[in-house]
Amino acid sequence: MTPQERNVIEEHQRGLPVDITALATDLGLSVYEGFDLGPGVSGMICRDSDSASGYAITVNAAEPYTRRRFTIAHECAHFLLHREKIGDRLSDDAMYRSDNVTTQEEYHANNLAAELLMPRRLMNEAVRRGFAGVSDLARRFEVSPPAMKVRLRFLYQMVDV
Repeated sequence: MTPQERNVIEEHQRGLPVDITALATDLGLSVYEGFDLGPGVSGMICRDSDSASGYAITVNAAEPYTRRRFTIAHECAHFLLHREKIGDRLSDDAMYRSDNVTTQEEYHANNLAAELLMPRRLMNEAVRRGFAGVSDLARRFEVSPPAMKVRLRFLYQMVDV
């Protein structure tokens, strides 16, 4: 990740919820919603000569809003971490698995996606301000309750969330 990309991320993490589509756009990625991605496909990143970066993200428009947000963040993470492996197209299924990258690379993309949407600093601030409970935090960050549970476990080693 370049210093300029880090600056873009930090700029978009100043408040909640993080506007992940604007963040992606500022990274030079076009973002589209589509209904014809194929069975079980949540999203993809592919070459796009019309985008500033040369890549575009398409998310499955049939999936819930919070799922689409995480998918955009996940594809941004692939762009930031594994750009050389995207090739012409990298598709992720509902479990965020792809043929072009390893399980470990998917794990890293998921962790970065969570950090993009639920940055440690803003999570700590929300907890200090009294946002309590998975549902309350999930609403504030505009993520799914399961995504928030995973993030809480990761950040605070909470076993029983």
